[in-house]
Amino acid sequence: MTASNPPRDEAPLDTTAHLMSAIGTELAGRLRLVRPDGRRRPAPPALVLVAHGSRDPRALSTVRTLLERVRELRPALPVHLGHIELNAPLLSDTLTALGDTEAVLVPLLLTRGYHVKRDIPELAAASPVRARVAAPLGPHPLLVETLYARLTEAGWPVRATQSERRASAVVLAAAGSRDPDSTADTRRTARLLADRLGVPVVAAYASAATPTVETALRALTARGRHRIAVASCFTAPGRFATQCAASAPWMAAQPLGAHPAMARLVLRRYDQALRIPATTAA
Repeated sequence: MTASNPPRDEAPLDTTAHLMSAIGTELAGRLRLVRPDGRRRPAPPALVLVAHGSRDPRALSTVRTLLERVRELRPALPVHLGHIELNAPLLSDTLTALGDTEAVLVPLLLTRGYHVKRDIPELAAASPVRARVAAPLGPHPLLVETLYARLTEAGWPVRATQSERRASAVVLAAAGSRDPDSTADTRRTARLLADRLGVPVVAAYASAATPTVETALRALTARGRHRIAVASCFTAPGRFATQCAASAPWMAAQPLGAHPAMARLVLRRYDQALRIPATTAA
């Protein structure tokens, strides 16, 4: 006896489940806009994802995918995109289009640095928007969750033996900055990742800070660590991420990208920033 085929108009179970989940998420988002007395709640402040910008087309594609994941998690929330440079829309244009409204600017940056401390606040202050600037995405456990997931995708052993651990290490490759707060944030992320993996994790940089990725690799090899992976502490593909990955002697993880934990982290920073009073241009 052969199994009969399901009717053509019958959706597969996984497709049906996904559809029902999407409908439930959309309904929940709409219900949040309604008060218990039936009156419509005021719209929440917009969330503006602030990306750096890149000449690599993969970066823009990645940011747009992340933006869509944020929208899926919170359908009632207006979500916009603005770039500091190189890509459209520029942040200044996005803020001008928003006009005299409230918005939370969430930097798609992983540490405190010049862009977070100066560029983004100055662009916000020069716009008509009543803006709050959220903290950068790192350090944070959700960032570490994404780094761990990318490493395991690249082949990092989930259940390593003691001898494998003694031979293993990770270089956390980041863009680099002259700002000491930025390097401190990257080192903090490296410590959190080391706690998760149970092996040494050394923060290293593609530019502007030391050690370089190559220097960190040599130092770990001299300590007897011969199974060294490179974790990509970059939000999206680009020149620095590609260069750092090419240095990996064992395996290299993909950039953070649009991992679901990154979308949750964006919303966590948005919610935290809502507790900060909004500012307006002078």
